[in-house]
Amino acid sequence: MGGSVASVAARARTSEVRTTGVDFALIGHQESWRAAADVLAVLRGPERTPLPDDEIKDILPWIPPRAVCHVDARSIVGARARGVYIDSFIPPDRLEAAYVHENIGRVRGAAACAINAGAKIASLGGFSSILIEGNLDQLPERRDTVFTTGNTLTVAFIVQGIKKMSTREGRNIRRSTLLIVGATGDVGSGCARCLAPIVSRVLLSARNVERLRRLAAELQADGVQVEIATDLQRFSAEADVVICAASLASSSLLLGRIAPHAIVCDAGYPKNLSPRAELLGAKVFFGGLGQITGGLRFAPDFHGILNRHPFPDVVHGCLLEGMALALEGRFEPFSQGRGSITPERVAEMETIAARHGIYLAPLYNADGPVEDGLPCQTE
Repeated sequence: MGGSVASVAARARTSEVRTTGVDFALIGHQESWRAAADVLAVLRGPERTPLPDDEIKDILPWIPPRAVCHVDARSIVGARARGVYIDSFIPPDRLEAAYVHENIGRVRGAAACAINAGAKIASLGGFSSILIEGNLDQLPERRDTVFTTGNTLTVAFIVQGIKKMSTREGRNIRRSTLLIVGATGDVGSGCARCLAPIVSRVLLSARNVERLRRLAAELQADGVQVEIATDLQRFSAEADVVICAASLASSSLLLGRIAPHAIVCDAGYPKNLSPRAELLGAKVFFGGLGQITGGLRFAPDFHGILNRHPFPDVVHGCLLEGMALALEGRFEPFSQGRGSITPERVAEMETIAARHGIYLAPLYNADGPVEDGLPCQTE
């Protein structure tokens, strides 16, 4: 078995995509073993027999971060940006705190790949930005490469999705009670700042009570009615709009009792909500996703693998932010970590993205599309 693992891992390393002088880099990891298996299958080539699941779990930890494909993004105004997708190959079952140092090393390795590729800007997808707690100084010396967490555009798409679902369900969002799970993270706090002024009441839930108090004080200074709790069960029955943006290693969140027909946005990567969660007719959708309507090309072809969505060219907002900035020619660290996302910055990023045809993706959940496949343009 050991020789087989080493052999396959070596073949994966030697098939690395050659990169020089790209505009953007996208740094990510797979959220399931099925997705990881599909990535390995493309890297190994169609002539090779698919690997059994137990071998994939043995092999993946041995593969270092590396570029797996070129990514070409196109704008509706004619601009084009050339990029590369870099997989950190964090095993899907090793996102827990016990592996944090190992995973930070993988993110640093992926960042080094982006720098070596000559990327002008790199987006940190999934757990990549969570692992470094927004401290970009943990990344290697970056020469001419800047890094963004991509969280500003993620927040923009979550907020747009909440507004769209509220309209679809005939809800008056100004009368709603909003619950944010994972409220003190970069995405959760950004959503709080954007939505607090337009809802009736805000409930904030997270593990760190001191951070909760600081965020609550910030919102209360602007006249917002805010309550905080580390015990999620205390709040869940009171909310009719819920954003799940917690940093969870797996889909394990049980909201408990929840208002019938509440609107629930699962914005986690991996997804937050447990398949066992009983949501009493809640309207659930996956948030933080956008669609690049100018077109997206992968070489080798990873369509349906790197973007596993029911609609074409749908990508997580954190990665789309890097593409949007590259298409705009703005190579700057737009999103830099916890606490920097404001409504003004969200509006600015929305404008940049929309200029290039990057809009809120059509809404969907685990059961399929919530609406048709047309992208959701905003005013």
